[in-house]
Formats: sequence, C-alpha cells, structure tokens
Amino acid sequence: MKRKIIIGVTALNAIDSPGPGVAVIRAIRECPDFDVRIIGLSYESLEPGLYMHDLVDKTYQIPYPSAGTDSLLNRLKYIHEIENLELIIPNFDAELYNFIKLSDQLKALGIATFLPDFEQFEARDKIKLFDFGKKFDFFVPEDKIIHEFRELKKLEDEFDYPMVVKGKFYDAIIANTMDQVEKAYHKILAKWGLPIIVQEFIKGTEINIAALGDGLGNAISIIPMRKLYITDKGKAWAGITLDDETLIELARKFVTVTKWRGGCELEVMLTQDGKPYIMEVNPRFPAWIYLTAAAGQNQPAALVKMALGEKPQPYADYEVGKIFIRYSWDLITDIREFQKISGNGEL
Repeated sequence: MKRKIIIGVTALNAIDSPGPGVAVIRAIRECPDFDVRIIGLSYESLEPGLYMHDLVDKTYQIPYPSAGTDSLLNRLKYIHEIENLELIIPNFDAELYNFIKLSDQLKALGIATFLPDFEQFEARDKIKLFDFGKKFDFFVPEDKIIHEFRELKKLEDEFDYPMVVKGKFYDAIIANTMDQVEKAYHKILAKWGLPIIVQEFIKGTEINIAALGDGLGNAISIIPMRKLYITDKGKAWAGITLDDETLIELARKFVTVTKWRGGCELEVMLTQDGKPYIMEVNPRFPAWIYLTAAAGQNQPAALVKMALGEKPQPYADYEVGKIFIRYSWDLITDIREFQKISGNGEL
C-alpha cells in the first residue's frame, strides 16, 4: 500500500542557476512507496515549476525571507488549513533560517521538517568555513571576510591572483586583477549585501557531493558527481557519478562530525596531488539531486521517510557513470494562470 502524503516544496525556479525544487519533486514522485500531493511554495509568479501541473498539484505564493518569520508562519497556517500539509521541504539557502526557526511551531501544527539545527547550519557557513576546516582537519582554502570596500586593497598582500569573490548566499566570481576584484565586490554587494568573502583560488577538478544525514552522525546516502559542463556562473549543466572512496569518506566524515540532519552538498576542488578542498557546503539538496534517484539512491525520498519517523537503512550501492544533462524546454501556459498566481497568490 502506498502511503498518501501532502508535501510542500519550495525553489520551483529554473533559471541559469536553477533551484532544486523540481528535481526534488521528480525524485519523490518516482518513489513507489508514496502517493503524493505536491504543494508548490513559490516566491515569484514566473517560477516554471508552478506551471508544471504533472509535477505540482497546487501552488501558493509565500513571503520573501526578508519579510520575517511571522509573515511566513501566518501564510503557512493559511495554506495548512486548506491543504493539511504533512511535510515541508525548503530548498533555498536564504529561506532556511526562517524555516529552522519555525520548525517547532510547524511541528505543533502537524507539519514535519527535516532540517539541520542552527549550530549545524552556522558551522558550515561560508564566513566560518575556514575555521571549521581547521577544527576538523578538512582542506579548506584560506579566505578573508570583507565588511567594507577599503579592506580590498590589503588583499594583494595576502593572496595571489586569481582570487574568488563570493556572496554570503550565492554567486562566485573569479578575479585576476584588483580592478576585477572591485567590480565583483560591487556586483555581489548590490545583490546580496555584506559581508563578502574573498577566497584563495584552488586549481583542480570540480566535484560536487550530495549527502543525506540522519541527524545522529550517520550518512544515509553519499553520491559524488564530477562536473562535465559548467556555466559561466560555475553551475553544473552536466555531470557524471563517480566511484571515489576518498570523496565518499570526505562526505561521511562531514556528516559524522556535524551530525548533519537533512540533505547537503559539498562543493569540492580536487587538486592534481589528490587533496579534496571543500570550497562550500550548501545546507540543502543541490539542483542536480534527481541524479541520485537515477543512480539508485533516492535522497529526497529517503528524507521524506526520515521526516515521517522511519529509519531507512543507509544505501550501499549506486550506478557509477550515470550522466545528467540539463536542457531548456519551452513550457506553454495561459495568461489566465499567470493572472491567478499574480493576483490571488494561488494556482
């Protein structure tokens, strides 16, 4: 018997830096154990996922993270009264703080989540990543946290070119001159605000690792992927699953020392001498998470089971050499649907 469940999912966008929402939904719908009703939770009226009616049953707009927890909770209560949500899976870095803060109140309403706690969430923050690496003996590039423009000039004494300029939530720009560093600073400042991180450039092969932790120090699933095609924003547009015990052990150690709860992605640069540098730790599923389901370890489905109180056994095997290739598809809809979500906040 399939278990009927109603799940809210965010991050339905599909721009050149796509959100994980659609991939998470695809993976969950493919799990033979569930009969799911998917409630999309959108921020914008043109997020493609909310018009994919074969994947998303109904969509509600929710307030931007900057509106705070009270606005979000009130909106979720309204949605819950109509839909009887049983689980919410948030997939944007910027929204996780609010959802973590509300997790106990959501639980009291009967809505489960499966998220890291604040200590776990903040330990892997870009601003603290270098200290985290030193504490637990991970390779992490040196960085400098920039709080004002005049601090940039000092960087030439500390780092060689190129340098990597990063926003506190998203975006990374490689800069080869101080002029490029300054331009990257202003561009990211306008989008994400302060602080800004300037990081030592590490040359190597870009690897992403999707991992799922049970919150007790156990890794339920780990799948490493090498980028085959990279966009100008550094996003993987194609990738292939790898069989590399060093990378698997790296992710397992991360899950163990943090007791990570939920999905996460380690962005790794593997140098020519075999050192795996952790460049970032994203505290949610990556946009390529459907590849884990295709390779035999359905991480979103396993997260759903744990959120509902089950204790799935850790996956043992996955298919090596499985490739994903992202592509564009013109989704056709009607102006009336756009008007409904824009005007009423529901579709």
